[in-house]
Amino acid sequence: MEHFFEYGQKETVWLKSRDKKLSAVIDQVGPIYRKIIPDLFAALVHSIVGQQISTKAQETVWQRFRQTCQDLSPHGILSMEDEELQSIGISFRKVNYIKRAAEKIGNGEFDIDALRDMDDAEVARQLSSLDGIGRWSAEMLMLFSMQRPNILSFDDLAIQRGLRMVYR
Repeated sequence: MEHFFEYGQKETVWLKSRDKKLSAVIDQVGPIYRKIIPDLFAALVHSIVGQQISTKAQETVWQRFRQTCQDLSPHGILSMEDEELQSIGISFRKVNYIKRAAEKIGNGEFDIDALRDMDDAEVARQLSSLDGIGRWSAEMLMLFSMQRPNILSFDDLAIQRGLRMVYR
């Protein structure tokens, strides 16, 4: 079952009232249906897979990953060979990041579910303690897994390009 980021008329009206150019873009584009991954561990792995590659490349690798990995849990990831993960397009470094995160989450050293009860700054701080997770990845998890509406990733290249197009 697919899940989408939830927002409504109230949020749209508020955004439109703040800026004429943004309002025009919202009217032109219409509603956006952005898929989310409610499972925090799956979203973490998805975020690592997508670092510094295009959205299209990320989705291709993610589809291969989902076909290959039957158990998307820390235990399931740790049971896979590094070479198997690399063969579907995940770099050596990213495989290491994913495996280290799976170890810490699997052995209880990192409580991923506790993130839901933390404020944004603490979530970012905690996630950044994992190898390979920086501010961008933390923001992507807060947006597209935890559905936190007040996150705007200024370091995201797609957002920067979009803002340049609107405000040139």
